[in-house]
Amino acid sequence: MKRILQIYKTDWINIFKVPIALFLIVGLMALPSLYAWFNLKASWDPYGDTSGIAIAVTNEDEGTHIQKGDIDKRINVGNEIVDSLKKNKKLGWVFVSKEEAERGVNHGDYYASLLIPKDFSAKIATILEENPQKPEIDYSVNEKINAIAPKITTTGASGVVAQVSENFVKTASEAIFTIFNEVGIKLEQELPTIRNIENRIFELEKRLPDIEQAGNKALAFEKKLPEIRKQSEKVIELEKKLPEIKKAANHILILEEKLPKLKEVGDEILVIQQKLPEIQKAADRIVEIDQNFYKVESTLNKAIEDAKKAAGIISSAQQALPKLEQIAKDGSDFANGLNEFLQKNDGAFESLAPIIKQNLLLLQQTADAVTQITETLKQANIDPKPTLEALSFLQDRLSTGVKVIDRTTNLLTKLNKYIPNHPLDHTITRLHAVKTNFEKQISTIQAIKNTIERGEQPAKTIVDNLNALSKDASDALGGILSRYDSEIVPNINKALDQLKRSAQNASDVLQTAQNQLPDIKAILNDAAFGIDFGQQELIRLQGNLPEIRAHVHEVAQSIQEKMGRLTEGINAAASFVQNDLPKLEPKIHQAANFVRQDLPRAEQEVHKVSNLIQTKLPEVEAAVHKVANLVRQDLPALEDSVRNAADKIREFEKTKNLGDIIELLKNDIRKESDFLAHPVLLKENKKFPIPNYGSAMSPFYTTLCLWVGAILLVSLLRLDVEDPKGIYKSNDIYFGRLLTFLTIGVFQALIVTIGDMVVLGAYVADKLWFVAFGVFTSIVFMTIVYTFVSVFGNMGKALAIIMLVLQLSGSGGTFPIQVTPPFFQAIHPFLPFTYAIGLMREAVGGMLYDIVIKDIVFLLLFLGAALLLGVVLKEPLSKSTQRVTEKAKESKIIH
Repeated sequence: MKRILQIYKTDWINIFKVPIALFLIVGLMALPSLYAWFNLKASWDPYGDTSGIAIAVTNEDEGTHIQKGDIDKRINVGNEIVDSLKKNKKLGWVFVSKEEAERGVNHGDYYASLLIPKDFSAKIATILEENPQKPEIDYSVNEKINAIAPKITTTGASGVVAQVSENFVKTASEAIFTIFNEVGIKLEQELPTIRNIENRIFELEKRLPDIEQAGNKALAFEKKLPEIRKQSEKVIELEKKLPEIKKAANHILILEEKLPKLKEVGDEILVIQQKLPEIQKAADRIVEIDQNFYKVESTLNKAIEDAKKAAGIISSAQQALPKLEQIAKDGSDFANGLNEFLQKNDGAFESLAPIIKQNLLLLQQTADAVTQITETLKQANIDPKPTLEALSFLQDRLSTGVKVIDRTTNLLTKLNKYIPNHPLDHTITRLHAVKTNFEKQISTIQAIKNTIERGEQPAKTIVDNLNALSKDASDALGGILSRYDSEIVPNINKALDQLKRSAQNASDVLQTAQNQLPDIKAILNDAAFGIDFGQQELIRLQGNLPEIRAHVHEVAQSIQEKMGRLTEGINAAASFVQNDLPKLEPKIHQAANFVRQDLPRAEQEVHKVSNLIQTKLPEVEAAVHKVANLVRQDLPALEDSVRNAADKIREFEKTKNLGDIIELLKNDIRKESDFLAHPVLLKENKKFPIPNYGSAMSPFYTTLCLWVGAILLVSLLRLDVEDPKGIYKSNDIYFGRLLTFLTIGVFQALIVTIGDMVVLGAYVADKLWFVAFGVFTSIVFMTIVYTFVSVFGNMGKALAIIMLVLQLSGSGGTFPIQVTPPFFQAIHPFLPFTYAIGLMREAVGGMLYDIVIKDIVFLLLFLGAALLLGVVLKEPLSKSTQRVTEKAKESKIIH
């Protein structure tokens, strides 16, 4: 604890010693607050002054003249709307022509436009007609200008519609109740007529049984319609099948045309039947390979063991070279030392020829593997993922092959100097050509990979080019291998013998022997590289052996299982060719003649019958259904209505007085119309009132600025401590410097929370708790961000920024979390912002202590997790973090 406090004390002494450092620290304390204040001020009351939002209004309403009964009036609702908007200052209404409105909205001069069409008043007047039409106001909005303005303009446009609707309801209801008033007066005059209608209803009630009997007959006929429809649908279904029938008929004609070729195929089947014994022998050979596969494994294991031995021999020779070079430098006994070296390491030189041959064989296998994958690339639908993996693997093998060719040609070039007439020139030239070929294959494969990654099919030309390159490389390597044992090996041995003889005879000429040492060293290095390549390829092949063995075994089992069925199938096909095909041929000709001569006439008849069913039958069905539906649906309702009407009249006459109804229709017109225009009033009850939008957003921006402040500190201040004596442990440095960061973080929280209330005048219900919660949140955030960077270095800064980005959308600070995508809803409970913003909101709007306790507990969990992470991982990862930091500094762009 003493060392931690010493680091903390030293930090502040150093800060106060350097004025510019003190100025920077004070700036870091205040800078996050500016971020919060500017954003809060900008969003303080975004809807307080919308009069500058220009909305174009065009009135083309021509008005209308209403003549209905006693109504004779000229109206123009469009002019009334314009007059009302001129008095409305909530939005910037601009009254322009239709063309100007369209131009202005397109170019952003107006956020939206309202067009009152010519027939607006005329459609409103249709309320008095049998089929009323709803009038429309054309609303256009330019949503690309601003994200919020369209919402405001839409609200303004809806307000216009609501105002027109309210006025219309009030006016219409006044007219309706006026008519009711008049109806009440006229009812008194029409009482005799009403009594006459009552008598007719009672008469109709008596005749209902006769009507019901007629309806039952219509229903009985309707029940037979499905059977009629079922029979007719068979004809229609037959017509639908005609294309398939014609298609099948065409296949019969094609079959007739292909009969000669079928006979040829039959002859081939008979030939295959004769060769079944040879096919059986080949199958048995594969089974034999499967049974003796262990010999392949044994041979490969021996090859790997031989390669290891060769590598050991060459490694021993390489280890002995420095001693020989030292002897050469000393000058004395050099010739004896050289001879002794050559004698002891003679095995290393003898392994050169087998190593080169082994590597040439592996290079040829690489070329053949590229040839095989080109067959896959020619398929119509290739699977991108495994194909890309195979191409990348072959690219790596080709790149390694280029290096192997370089080392091999260097080795052969050095050996070639020691042979008269340089007989290895042709081999070296061919290897250079193979290297160029491999490089072209690498670039071609990369182009194919790029095409597949774009989701496209590789072009046939580029695949064919890769196929040709791989085959050329394989042929070239095969040519070298074909004369390797007979020509190249003797020349390699001759060169090695000459090199050894020159070295053994070098006792008289010391400088000549010293000049040969680089050749010996280069030959051994090239041989070591070749063995290493061969070992890797053999080990890779050994790793693939189980899979190869499984494939061979699978093929062998498949052959054993299916060979019998194959033989049976071929024998059955041969029997069909010999016995059934000659009988089938006349029947095919007979069917083909029917298709050519009789099928067209039958098709015409089917079309005629189907057309009659489809055109006339629906009309008959519709008429029957209409009558039946009337019986099923309307007749019962009609009967019920008639009976109910009769019952109601009888009941009404017993309990009600028509005079009372007439008096009801004479009620106050204005009061009733006002009730219809405003039937329900909204009584608002605000639980936790916040007077403005800026105060409501202060929890989010205050919390956000505290996280940003923590990121600023870890980006600008050092997290390591100078310790020339090495007295501080990792945890001492972690907690000592953490106290310094927390002190600055506390001041950041004090400045922003007090500034929210004093500088901006933000509303806060519990001011002291608002400041306290801000300080607590800053401590939690600073500990989290500090621990990330202290433990993980620059990667920790990236983690802090990633968490900031996720928390902006996933914390519910601006929009409700329920309207965000599922991903952010899923991570919402695991983000510190979620609980920090909730805690600050409780202080702003009014606290519920159970919510406060929950948020504090979760923030304490985040704080504890961060401290645990720092204590557990700081020391184990300190060296790794330091190395990563030093490597990053080497870029001269990352500090």
